[in-house]
Amino acid sequence: MGRNAEISRKTKETDITVKLELDGSGKPDINTGIGFFDHMLTALSVHSGFDLYVRCDGDLNVDGHHSVEDVGITLGQAFAKALGTRAGISRYGSSYIPMDEALGFCALDISGRPFLVFNAQFTNERIGEYDSCLTEEFMRAFAFNAGITLHLRCEYGKNDHHITEALFKALAHALKAAVTPLGTGEALSSKGTL
Repeated sequence: MGRNAEISRKTKETDITVKLELDGSGKPDINTGIGFFDHMLTALSVHSGFDLYVRCDGDLNVDGHHSVEDVGITLGQAFAKALGTRAGISRYGSSYIPMDEALGFCALDISGRPFLVFNAQFTNERIGEYDSCLTEEFMRAFAFNAGITLHLRCEYGKNDHHITEALFKALAHALKAAVTPLGTGEALSSKGTL
């Protein structure tokens, strides 16, 4: 049985379908209506090695907030479902990713105890049609619905596009490491369970 999931979520603000295959080959099929966000989710798919399908029909006439946050919620739910009990995985992952002048860092624990520490400063309100502040909103929604303790930090950087992309790619590489099977089938925990 593969580590995959499909989740659909519909509210008055968004209609979202996410399909996730953790043991894929990094094939993205993304359409959220927000070009830069599609670019970030594509990077997440390619760099994690996860096959990721996302369709989001959101109230972009308002702004992108509901679409980005709700995709984070739905992707987090799909991630949790695809992992199941979380037994037999490496559990922890971390990665530094340079993107030109920017350096992003991610450390995470697929612990079942959701938490987010986010430390990045943006200069501009928007990157294309994407509000810069939505990166933190996406990461929070994803972490809390996936059951991940997630720490993200921009060590330094000036270009908001580069800073954001470095963080998404750092998340991707950390997730890839954390879901790697240990071969034991047991939870990596002194408690015996996660």
